[in-house]
Amino acid sequence: MRLGRSGSKGAAQSGLSLAFCFKARLARDRSGPRAREGLMAFLSERQSEPELMDQPGLETVEHRGALAALRRVNWLSRSVPELWKELRKLARGYDQGQPLRVLDIACGGGDVAIRLAIRARRHGLPITIHGCDISETALAVAAEYARRADLAAMEFFRLDVLNEPIPKGFDVIMCSLFLHHLSDADGARVVRAMSLAAHKAILIDDLLRTSLGYALCWVGCRILTQSRIVRIDGPLSVRAAYSRQEVERLIDRCGLAGATIKRHWPERFLLAWEAP
Repeated sequence: MRLGRSGSKGAAQSGLSLAFCFKARLARDRSGPRAREGLMAFLSERQSEPELMDQPGLETVEHRGALAALRRVNWLSRSVPELWKELRKLARGYDQGQPLRVLDIACGGGDVAIRLAIRARRHGLPITIHGCDISETALAVAAEYARRADLAAMEFFRLDVLNEPIPKGFDVIMCSLFLHHLSDADGARVVRAMSLAAHKAILIDDLLRTSLGYALCWVGCRILTQSRIVRIDGPLSVRAAYSRQEVERLIDRCGLAGATIKRHWPERFLLAWEAP
C-alpha cells in the first residue's frame, strides 16, 4: 500500500486511535493485575533479540522492501524536523568559512540524511551530509535515492562502526534508530566514539521503550507497510530500546556533560550534545 501525504496523515490518525484503544484495553483487561503486571514486566528492561534486518543472509529484494517501508515510517515519525532544528542551530552558529560537515552513521537507506540535505539546500544553509553503513544493499539504496533527489554529491560509504574507527573531519556525528540495536556496552562505546570524532556535536535519535510506544509501533507497522521484516522487527526494536532513565545513565557513563534529551512523537527521544 502506497500512501501520499493525505493518506499518511489519515493512517497516522487511525494508527494513533488504535494504539490508544490497544493500550486502554490492556489497562482495563478483565484478567486484572496479572495482565497489567505482565505488560510492565514485558517492557521493564531492555530485551535484545536478533532482528531480521540485521541478518547477513537477508534476501536483497526483502531488504530493499524493508528499507522502503522504513522510509515511510521515518517520514511519519517526524525525526527529520527534530534533527533539522538542531542542525540549523549549529549551522547558523558556525563560522569557519566552510560548510558544517555531518556524518550519519548506520544510515540504512539514507532517507534521514537525504531529507536533511534537501532541507539544507532549500534553506540555503552551508551543510554537507554524508552517510555510512555496514550493509552494501543499504548503501546502494541510499546512493540511488540521493541521485533521484539531485544530491549525487552525497557520499555513502561502508563502515563497520563496531570494529572500525569513525573517520575524523566531521563537525557533527549523528545516528537515527541505531542505538537500540546495540548492547549496553557497545552502545556506550559507540556514543563515546561519536563524541571523540565529532568536532562540534553529536545527535542521537531513537525509540523510547514505553507501553504506548510499543502499541504505536505494533499498529503502525501493520498500517503503513506489508513488509514482513518491518512488522517483525518493529516491535522487537521497541523492546530493545532505552527508557529515558537509561538514556540519562548512558549520558553519565559517557561523560557527556550538558547533553539534553528531548522527547518527541511517536515515543522517541533526541539526544543532543555539544563539545566544550
